[in-house]
Amino acid sequence: MEIKQFEYKPLAHYSYAIVDNGEMAVVDPERNPMQYYAFAQEHGAKIIAVIETHPHADFVSSHFQIHKETGAPIYHSKDLGADYEYEPFDEGQSIMVGDIKVSVLNTPGHSPDSITVVAKKEGKTALFTGDTLFIGDVGRPDLREKAGNMTAKRQELAEMMYDTIQNKFKDLPDGALVYPAHGAGSLCGKNLSSDNSSTLGNERMGNWAFKPQSKEEFVSTLLDSQPFIPSYFGFDVDTNRKGAENLRTSIAKVPLKLNTSINGLIVDVRDEIEFKKGHLPGSINIMAVSENSKFETWLGAIVNPEEPFNLVIDKPDDLEKILERVAKIGYEKQVKLVLTLDETGLLQSDKLDLTHFKNNPDEYTIVDIRNQSETDERKYFESALTIPLNDLRASSTQIPHNKPIIVHCAGGYRSSAGSSIIESVSENVQVYDLGENINDFI
Repeated sequence: MEIKQFEYKPLAHYSYAIVDNGEMAVVDPERNPMQYYAFAQEHGAKIIAVIETHPHADFVSSHFQIHKETGAPIYHSKDLGADYEYEPFDEGQSIMVGDIKVSVLNTPGHSPDSITVVAKKEGKTALFTGDTLFIGDVGRPDLREKAGNMTAKRQELAEMMYDTIQNKFKDLPDGALVYPAHGAGSLCGKNLSSDNSSTLGNERMGNWAFKPQSKEEFVSTLLDSQPFIPSYFGFDVDTNRKGAENLRTSIAKVPLKLNTSINGLIVDVRDEIEFKKGHLPGSINIMAVSENSKFETWLGAIVNPEEPFNLVIDKPDDLEKILERVAKIGYEKQVKLVLTLDETGLLQSDKLDLTHFKNNPDEYTIVDIRNQSETDERKYFESALTIPLNDLRASSTQIPHNKPIIVHCAGGYRSSAGSSIIESVSENVQVYDLGENINDFI
């Protein structure tokens, strides 16, 4: 039995290939399936199954495309209620991948339709736990109140998770390998480890969820201080339940124009330095220049599902890379146009006099756009208005315009987006991005 873990760092997502005797199964694949095809070819294996542990909220899966292109059946719980043809995969059912027996446990908690995939061969056991069991944590239970075929209240799902942790893994050996769908940095949990795998024995010892506790104590801990929910999460659950369009054909439909300008909602993905030198009026700067940036998360938190927008890129060579990142969350159909900029008619961002701000902070309106959990832990400026970045577009009218406005986050990435949002809707007031200079106040 060979197991290959694939990682997509911006979404802290893990997907897997299970290979044995010329056959391969793919578990929880990301939007672009080409890496799985390449791995299968390298190992002389035929993809015979694609398995979904649940309908994912934070990314769009390629399970439907893999099915169409390889003929491999899609396996997941019947409770998922998919719109496409699939093979029900619930407790008591199993398939063979080579000589590996692949069975399933129904493990509700993160979602009502979550499963854990159990692969066994010659005394070795591997668990593909999806968003049920993470390394050091369990999946959040508050994403399925309004999305999916099956919905459930957060309290109800938290109680399901308690029952899952108490009962579903108890007959499995300590040596069973644990392979989750996410790691540290994912919004599908709150205290995920940076480790990418573990053993069930280690989790029984170190994961808070396995410690002796009442259901009430477990539920209280699980529901407390979960991170914000980006607006795209429910949209992706439904997209995955329906089956996403082929990635190649979908992004090929997006038009490109060079050296032009446009009105409407504009997402400018260039580096903040270039953005501040010159950008179109109304642009929001969500940087995608770093391969490991949280571009997808913030795009899906700032722009609403099905809301049309335009994309500004730095150069034509960036087109496919950026569109593929947009497609990771299923937003490519919302892109009306991708464009590079003409050098004329662009706006420059206001440049902060840092010394003046340090000496006269009361002469500015300070907006702290960090998440609620961050501001609860510490505020850098007592007078700051706290409006998390994911709420900023809807709440920008709460910001007074009688003073210059300074926007800050914890390190600079989010503040560039936040200051551009406020700038795009503000007239007759200067808007400054504190950026990395926040480090002078920590």
